[in-house]
Amino acid sequence: MEELDLKELFEIFWHKKEQIILIVLIFMVIGIIYTVGFTTPMYSSSSTLVLVGTESGNGTENQTTESITTADITINSKLVATYSELVKSKNILGQVIANLGIQIDEEALRKNIEVTAVEDTELIEITVSDENPTYAAKIVNEIANVFKEKIAGEIYKVNNVYIVDQGEVASTPSNINHTKDIAIFIFIGIVIAVMYVLIANMLDTTVKTQEDIEKSIKIPVLASIPMYDMEMEKLKKRKGGRR
Repeated sequence: MEELDLKELFEIFWHKKEQIILIVLIFMVIGIIYTVGFTTPMYSSSSTLVLVGTESGNGTENQTTESITTADITINSKLVATYSELVKSKNILGQVIANLGIQIDEEALRKNIEVTAVEDTELIEITVSDENPTYAAKIVNEIANVFKEKIAGEIYKVNNVYIVDQGEVASTPSNINHTKDIAIFIFIGIVIAVMYVLIANMLDTTVKTQEDIEKSIKIPVLASIPMYDMEMEKLKKRKGGRR
């Protein structure tokens, strides 16, 4: 494709403005249909855990440490990654399913769970997504409770997990943002429209202006003859003769 200056490029897009607008509108409609009709609303609920000072799970109140030591912080920092994986283990999820009596297998439940370890902290955030916002909150809270009990009673036998925030029932879907989705489709439409105009211009080899001739044959145009519309002239004469 020949080099185009900004003026020529603007003229090309201006002449194709109807096609560009049409393409963008088509993609905008597709975006509306997709985000409204084909996206299943999912509701998310999150619970936050923090790893605190370690104490024996079978110890008495007199054995409970009253402050967090440097050793506790070091140990907890190393346990964050391990705990993040244990949250989605069969041991934990199987107990959660049994406690709630829900009809779902462990693998399907695991796919709806996201566990995030907050960087440079001892915080772990558990998020559960479900089509039913009430179920999402119940499941995430049960996971937090079961995990805390399992750590203290079976796995590590230390009470170093504290539930900071309980999951709440969400009022809006977490996977649907109509404005954002439609904006993405509009952007895609603009990109497609620009590509269409550029490719169409590249494939168009017809001569439209005097400048096109000069660019093609590298010879300056000395003169040009305007097109004469014979039919229009005859029509004018006929109208003049009737008067």
